[in-house]
Amino acid sequence: MKTSLTFRCCKIVFGVTLALGLSIPGAAFAYDAPGDAANFYQSDKVTVQKVAFQNQYEMKVVGNLFIPKGLDEKNKNPAIVVGHPMGAVKEQSANLYATMMAERGFVTLSLDLSFWGESEGQPRNAVSPDFYAEDFSAAVDFLGTRPFVDRERIGVIGICGSGGFAISAAKIDPRLKAVATVSMYDMGAANRHALRHSLTLEQRKQILKEAAEQRYVEFAGGETLYTSGSVHELNENSHPIEREFYEFYRTPRGEYTPQGSLPNLTTHPTLTSNVKFMNFYPFNDIETISPRPMLFIAGEKAHSIEFSQDAYRLAAEPKELYIVAGAGHVDLYDRVNIIPWDKLTAFFTEALR
Repeated sequence: MKTSLTFRCCKIVFGVTLALGLSIPGAAFAYDAPGDAANFYQSDKVTVQKVAFQNQYEMKVVGNLFIPKGLDEKNKNPAIVVGHPMGAVKEQSANLYATMMAERGFVTLSLDLSFWGESEGQPRNAVSPDFYAEDFSAAVDFLGTRPFVDRERIGVIGICGSGGFAISAAKIDPRLKAVATVSMYDMGAANRHALRHSLTLEQRKQILKEAAEQRYVEFAGGETLYTSGSVHELNENSHPIEREFYEFYRTPRGEYTPQGSLPNLTTHPTLTSNVKFMNFYPFNDIETISPRPMLFIAGEKAHSIEFSQDAYRLAAEPKELYIVAGAGHVDLYDRVNIIPWDKLTAFFTEALR
């Protein structure tokens, strides 16, 4: 049955802010996913267990624990935390990475960041980079207290926005022994400047003004506004980056609404909280993570490659920037024949030796 939902949305696209109402059709856009796209891949080589634990602020964080079948649980084993793209949930890309790395012998944990998915936090879809970083440390708390995990051999993979959150966590949590990012977004720089510094200072100030005025509305009990995120409709004028995200988040390729969540709000943070990203500088002091190794993976054609390049330039040794030939940003979310699994396996095998 065809359904539709309308909600108020403030849309920020390449430095332009538009307040509008979006009509969201229930019917999917006709789209053929790449043949190797496997966001919802499941493996008979691993066991999966839904887990929950508290972060330092006593908020419940929900994740999926992946354990390789045949793992000797009497021994201490290496583990990896996997974070989802900004505004997504663990079922989008993070579970895939956790499954694939578990097939390669690692205990893995994908998690929903606070305010998203099945994890706690009100209001829903709120932006709080400090809480997001804390969730990675809470995941280490959980893994490091499992009898079959070596707490001295825990690493992290951050996909898209979680790449910046994982770096933010690693700067203050030395228990994260190795950091890999994939298609990383620096959400701070992206909101302050937009891609390729296309957002002017005046446009930034206008966004801040709109968000501040909206606080009065919501404080008085008015309607919540949401911003940015993936579009719900395409037309002849849609930008290639809009199309790229749409093809993952708004089609059966990667679309997923967690139980209990409002439909069609995946990837849309609240307008009033999203401006907090403008105070987020994950690459400041990134060199202090050394001598723990860092791996930055980006697609050769990714619109976001500038963030991985910036992080690599600022990080101290040991570090590596690994460019995937011909790949775009979203390609590295779920295209299993393009994602460099062997590179990730070699990196964590050495780093968590």
